[in-house]
Amino acid sequence: MKFAVFRLIILVAFGTIAFQLFTIQISNGEQYRRLAENNRYRLLSENAPRGVIYDRNGAILARNTPTYAVAVVPADLPEDKMQLAALYGTLSQMLKIPVSTKAATKPANGSLQPPTGPGIPKGIEEIVEENRYNPFGYVVIKPNVEREIANVIEEMRVDLPGVYIVREPSRQYPFKENIAHVLGYTGGIPSDLYKQFQDRGYEINDQIGLSGVETMFEDDLRGGKGRRLVEVDANGREVRVLAEQKAAPGKNLVLTIDSYLQNAAVEALKTGLKKSKAKAGSLIAMNPNTGEILAMVSLPSYDDNLFTGGIGGDDYAALINNPDLPLFNRAISGEYPLGSVFKIVPASAALQEGVVDRTTGIVDSGVIWVPNKFYPNEPRLAQPFYGWSRQGLGLMNVVSALAWSSDIFFYEVSGGFTPDNFDGLGEKRLASYALSFGFGDRTGLGIPGEARGLVPTDRWKRLTYAQGWVTGDTYNMGIGQGFLLGTPLQLLNATAAVVNGGTLYKPQIARAVLDTDSRILRQFDPTVIRRVSVSPDNLAIVREGLRAVVTSGTATSINFAAVPVAGKTGTAEFPGPRDRYGRLPTHAWFTAFAPFDNPQIVLVAFVENGGEGSQTAVPIAGDFLKAYFHLPPDTPLAPDVVLPSSAVLNQTKPAGAGGESPQAGAIVPRKPADAPRVFSTRILAQESWTLSTAGVFGWVRDRAGRPMAGVTLKIDGGGYAEVRVATDATGWFKYDLMRPNVARDWHVAIDGVESADVLTLQIQPGVKYTVLFQEQ
Repeated sequence: MKFAVFRLIILVAFGTIAFQLFTIQISNGEQYRRLAENNRYRLLSENAPRGVIYDRNGAILARNTPTYAVAVVPADLPEDKMQLAALYGTLSQMLKIPVSTKAATKPANGSLQPPTGPGIPKGIEEIVEENRYNPFGYVVIKPNVEREIANVIEEMRVDLPGVYIVREPSRQYPFKENIAHVLGYTGGIPSDLYKQFQDRGYEINDQIGLSGVETMFEDDLRGGKGRRLVEVDANGREVRVLAEQKAAPGKNLVLTIDSYLQNAAVEALKTGLKKSKAKAGSLIAMNPNTGEILAMVSLPSYDDNLFTGGIGGDDYAALINNPDLPLFNRAISGEYPLGSVFKIVPASAALQEGVVDRTTGIVDSGVIWVPNKFYPNEPRLAQPFYGWSRQGLGLMNVVSALAWSSDIFFYEVSGGFTPDNFDGLGEKRLASYALSFGFGDRTGLGIPGEARGLVPTDRWKRLTYAQGWVTGDTYNMGIGQGFLLGTPLQLLNATAAVVNGGTLYKPQIARAVLDTDSRILRQFDPTVIRRVSVSPDNLAIVREGLRAVVTSGTATSINFAAVPVAGKTGTAEFPGPRDRYGRLPTHAWFTAFAPFDNPQIVLVAFVENGGEGSQTAVPIAGDFLKAYFHLPPDTPLAPDVVLPSSAVLNQTKPAGAGGESPQAGAIVPRKPADAPRVFSTRILAQESWTLSTAGVFGWVRDRAGRPMAGVTLKIDGGGYAEVRVATDATGWFKYDLMRPNVARDWHVAIDGVESADVLTLQIQPGVKYTVLFQEQ
């Protein structure tokens, strides 16, 4: 009986084995043969090295270095879930990336919390899952690992089934933060863009350009993937190569950037920020005759090497949480009020439109009182617009107004001034010329993230604020304030158009695309956007004004003897806490070009919240120009310069009075010695104040607009009271005790000058009157 049972067991066992053999070899034989073949042969892809990026002189700005990457082959990973979890945990600890980005808490095995943000590596589980479609290919878990870690993992291969060490090209940026905003960086494909890139032949773990020219020239730099068909052993180790297609390196790229100037710009800007205790700024330089960008700096910056292979969570958090925004490219993305650097536009427009010519004079008395639109004869409702010099700058023409940055001149030129019957450009023409010079639109540089800026119009204001456009808006826009916004790059391009005679170029960052043998595949030539509608003669007058800025105006500290420089300063108010004097914070601007008679370079220096342009931005530009022209740090300044006679007068169309501003080195026409002295007078403003008496305040100016000190004014109350007051060194006088109960009509006149106009005031209690006596 026992023997029979034993025989039955033997028969059942052999029957089972025979059935399994039949299943394996006959029923499922084809399937298992395919699996065996797949386990034996692998088709592996090989990443191509990205193209090298050079500066215009051949210096390497971005290159590739061989690095180690840790990869897995999904088909070789343990099928047991516990073993797989242990393997992922080990990799997580060694590579410092999370097991899963879906994890909500720190895993018990000590692996890392998942970081978030663009370019951040995914968790190991997500990486493997996303590549299940290719179970026999390498899936890179972490590129660019240190050699020591690669060696440790290689030694642990027996305990880490399915884990491999592969060699890959990795991006390296030798200049680090000095040019990071131009070059950008590479990283993994953002999940929301993967489908788009997959259609272009990318695999999920490929590295792409995520910023700067790395993105702009992605198609040229990426290269073509290589393929290898290899035979592997049972442990997945490569036995032999059966077929191979080499990876095609990406094309090389030559930029217009000069790395020497780039470094000089960084140093100049860093020095300026340190001196002004500011934290952020930008410096851009261009060839005005081609539009080629020679240097472009935005500070603070970042080390783009951090992004190579995926930035660590701590590093990324430090960047995005930095209140000074180091990832923000202020040169092209920052939209700022421009301040007085914008005056090159109304100056050009006013000359071209015939609003002013070279000799037109406007008195800058420090303040302009704009009559109320509906009550033009009611001085109490007039609105004051102040110049940066409350004492006034005197008589200005377009050259001296640029030199001394007269706000009053550009108020009137832009918005007109009714009391003088002076017609300005008006909002429409001013906006049209601003757009023509490239404000309000992207320049077309091509680096992602460029902002448009804003050129406001009546329609824009109605749509945005449900309010109509007023003269004050035109005044503010005329001095680069109000709603107007621009980027440093837009200002650079507009200045270049003034410098080169009216050609607005598309800023150019690349010179050529080369193959690996340095043969030119594609060359980039200067591209003209348009010709601005200002004649060369009128632009030449504007350039004279910019030269006067340096020789006798607000930027004399860079009036180098060796190189004639021209430029325009700007101090732009922006919303923020006021200082103890009630002043708003300001950005510092300076745009310049040199040499004046043969311009080779144009630049913009900008310091965010940097104070005065003349104090902060001008020295930065000076340091950079010394580097460009290889001047010594203590290069001497030129002696005082007087504008050539061609810049000065033939006074034919005075808007205020005859003559030129002494600040511009001009000459006032002499009057015959026996000609009587004549003064005109007018009320500038009528305002309420806290006193119960009435008061009269004002200035006395000579024919050139200069303050007249020591002039005596006689003030009488209809014969019931008579006082005399004298002007101080600034030409200012005041009297605040005019009482209505003494006399209703009070008279103010220059004492001892019978031909001077007499000003009659019908005074009201608690009102002060601001007046001007102007010699004719």
